[in-house]
Amino acid sequence: MKMDYQQAWDFLDNLQFFKIKLGLDAMEKFLARLDNPQHNLPSVHIGGTNGKGSVGATLLSILTAAGYKVGLYTSPHLSSVRERFRIGNSFISEEDFAELATEITRVLGKEQITYFEFTTTLALLWFSRQNVDLALLEVGMGGRLDATNVIKPLVSVITNVSMDHEQYLGNTLKEVAGEKAGIIKPGTPVVSGVKNETSLEVVAGRCSEIGSPLHLLGRDFFGERCEDGTWNHRGLEKQQLTGLPLSMKGGYQVANASLALTVIECLGPHDFQVTEQQIRIGLSQTRWPGRLEEFWLNDHEVCTERSATADSRHFLLDGAHNPAGVEALRLALENEFTYDRLFLVWGAMSDKDIAATLQEIVPLADHIFFTRPESERSAMPEDLLNTLPASMHNKGQAVVNVEAALELAIEGAAKNDLICIAGSLYLVGRARKILLGELV
Repeated sequence: MKMDYQQAWDFLDNLQFFKIKLGLDAMEKFLARLDNPQHNLPSVHIGGTNGKGSVGATLLSILTAAGYKVGLYTSPHLSSVRERFRIGNSFISEEDFAELATEITRVLGKEQITYFEFTTTLALLWFSRQNVDLALLEVGMGGRLDATNVIKPLVSVITNVSMDHEQYLGNTLKEVAGEKAGIIKPGTPVVSGVKNETSLEVVAGRCSEIGSPLHLLGRDFFGERCEDGTWNHRGLEKQQLTGLPLSMKGGYQVANASLALTVIECLGPHDFQVTEQQIRIGLSQTRWPGRLEEFWLNDHEVCTERSATADSRHFLLDGAHNPAGVEALRLALENEFTYDRLFLVWGAMSDKDIAATLQEIVPLADHIFFTRPESERSAMPEDLLNTLPASMHNKGQAVVNVEAALELAIEGAAKNDLICIAGSLYLVGRARKILLGELV
């Protein structure tokens, strides 16, 4: 039966009841029944703990500015599943999504695959059928056994490695790094921002073992922020680019942008040519919604510069959800944003190290509204509130849903205060839809 878009999305949503399954055998066998769309698909594989989406978005923007047809597959989405699939500046159409989903379900028959295996298959089919010049694929979880690891990329990226998804990837940094390093392929260059000694030892060891050149941030290429808000990059061949624009906030974005430029340098031998002007245009146009996304909102309009109206409210959306991400958010709040009081709207998945993430951010907040995005894995607001130290308990309030939490924050905040919504991409997605509408 041919499905329409809503039927296809409903079918996909039902797959969430099948728990996460890591492993490649089923994925490879299923793709073979679809004529292996991953074969002969030029690609870049992007793994790591944080920054994967930012690196992918930067590569997409620069290579699109250079005239290439580039696909980007990311996860999770904020409000619409179509956000996971892009070619250039366009998301997959409802018609293409429904058509490809129908084909996948027909081949699948009575077999079962996971949500992420389904979306990865759809991305590979779409990129292959659209004859993209390059596909950028973000690892969903880990790397070694992730469904995206069926590809043979031109370049592999490991942004960084810190503790995340311990229940699946391991309880030590060495184990987690080993899973991330599982995307490295023999002879394929690796671009990495890994700094921790343990993680670096694992990544470098894997590269050495299978003969993959390792290009390391801070050793082989460099990114440095300037006082005027621009940044400088020195590439593998010592090429210097100075005064580069950086459209995304966060000190860590210099590292992500530098990784992206080094990937482009590694793509050069594969006939991807990009000029300095195209790099500057691409960097200035890079956007990654829900990651340190700042805007002002009043009853009548949304703007990205400070509004002078008394009824405007200042918002910051950030999908920080693990200790490293929340640490980056804390640094950004301390160094890059100006506000009188901080109103924090916070939600988290119940499988996260909630106490470790909260202790980074709670001291900065004047008021905290704990709430729950619609997900079976979401922690209950009362449980989040109870993780606060007794001395800070009066800062917090448990709120039944995201809409109510936003209303309370808006009512309590003044023009020069900042309302920061963070802790979970599901929360950020729901809040963004309420405040700004659908992304696609």
